[in-house]
Amino acid sequence: MKDGETTLELCSINEIDPEAVAFVQGKALPERTVERLNRLFSALADPTRLKILNALMVTDELCVCDLAVIADLSVSAVSHQLRLLRDRDLVHARRDGRMVYYSLADDHVSTLMNSGVDHANED
Repeated sequence: MKDGETTLELCSINEIDPEAVAFVQGKALPERTVERLNRLFSALADPTRLKILNALMVTDELCVCDLAVIADLSVSAVSHQLRLLRDRDLVHARRDGRMVYYSLADDHVSTLMNSGVDHANED
C-alpha cells in the first residue's frame, strides 16, 4: 500500500438488499443508451481526439489542415480521427467550396469536455 492510500472495507457477509437492488434496477439505463455512452466515452479515450475537441472549443471551427498543425499530425491522421468523432456525433463538418470546416456538434460536447477538464484538474 502506498502512502496516503486507505484500504476499502469489504462486506464480511454476503447479504443482498432486495429493495436497494430493485430500486437501482428500476433506474437502469436502457441498453441502447449504455451502448451509445460506451461509444461516446471510447471516442474521448484518445489524446489526439481530445486535442481536436479542445481546439474546437477554443474557436468556432477549423479546417483539417489547421487541426493537423495543432495536433502535430498528418492531415490524413487527423482526418481519420475526425471521421470517428463525426460518427460519434461529437463534431460537424461544413463544406465551403473545396474546404471542409469542423465544429463541435453541440453545447453538450463543450459541457462534457469542461466537466472532464475540471475533474482531471482536481487535487
